[in-house]
Amino acid sequence: MSEQRVIPFLTFNGEAKAALEFYAENLPEAEVVMAEPYGTDNPHMPAEEGQRIMYGMLSLLGQKIMFLDMASQYPAPDFNWASSLYLECQDEAEFDLIFAALSKEGSVMMGPESVGNIRKCAWVVDKFGVTWQPVWV
Repeated sequence: MSEQRVIPFLTFNGEAKAALEFYAENLPEAEVVMAEPYGTDNPHMPAEEGQRIMYGMLSLLGQKIMFLDMASQYPAPDFNWASSLYLECQDEAEFDLIFAALSKEGSVMMGPESVGNIRKCAWVVDKFGVTWQPVWV
């Protein structure tokens, strides 16, 4: 059994592979652990969509995040800010790096700013529609 028993699971509509690669290239201590496409014999996935990810996993700062693409005939709902990935940064440089990567081609809902005892925080929707909350305490 895995040490991390609750694992965020992100469902995309054809962008899981691009998202995995983007996060691995732009976030610290991030790597693609798995990116298995649907098999060509899967009745739920038309052959032309064979590059969609059936099982994907990103390791980010020691945490796992699962990824999946839905077939176009069964689209997943869009991501929204009601659910977000809260990411504690070790220092200001890490916060700035993460904020810059996630906000590039995305949108900033809030920040960066200090709030209460938090030195810097932000709400960012990245270019894939996933909402993140980078925080430097």
